[in-house]
Amino acid sequence: MLTLNEDISPGARVWRGQAESEQDVEPDTKTDPAYSEQTLWMLAIRDQRDKAAFKRLFDYYGPRLKGFVMRAGAPRAQAEDIVQDVLLTVWRKAHLFDPARAQVSSWIYQIARNRQIDIIRKEARPMPEALKPEDDSDEEDAGQALALEQETEKLRVALANLAPSQREMIERAYLGELTHTEIQDATGLPLGTIKSRIRLGLERLRHELKELR
Repeated sequence: MLTLNEDISPGARVWRGQAESEQDVEPDTKTDPAYSEQTLWMLAIRDQRDKAAFKRLFDYYGPRLKGFVMRAGAPRAQAEDIVQDVLLTVWRKAHLFDPARAQVSSWIYQIARNRQIDIIRKEARPMPEALKPEDDSDEEDAGQALALEQETEKLRVALANLAPSQREMIERAYLGELTHTEIQDATGLPLGTIKSRIRLGLERLRHELKELR
């Protein structure tokens, strides 16, 4: 399982194989309540260099960025390296983030997209369709990013309402991009149990999302 290395000084690796148990520290979120939770974390990083907020941001976006990069064609190991670079860039360039100009999700994903494009060009590989520039206007992109963030918040609420055993399987399979066999190796559970929990969890998740709309 990939987790955050607390050493985020220049040259440090963000990922490490196993996290040491430690008490979570709540970041200061005394900011505009209109902002999303992720934006509040980013503002705490930008304004206070808050490592607890960075850990929360890392835990939230790390697996999502990894899935995004892998869907654009990167192998697993390279995807982890790219996510490491992206999140270190987020920490080091946090002073450039402005919530009035971009949603935090679109800002971070753009950093990831640019990093992956740089790597593909250096390797002289064909550009995947997912990374090719589109003709949409900035206004349309911002609207899509806002809609995505709103849907993400609904998904977070719906996931929180699942049974812990079902939520864990869905997060591992869909957010962690793990196969059923990899989940079995990580948890020791039988494949039948894993598949059953995912199926029941997805059914419940669909119901919860329907209620939230």
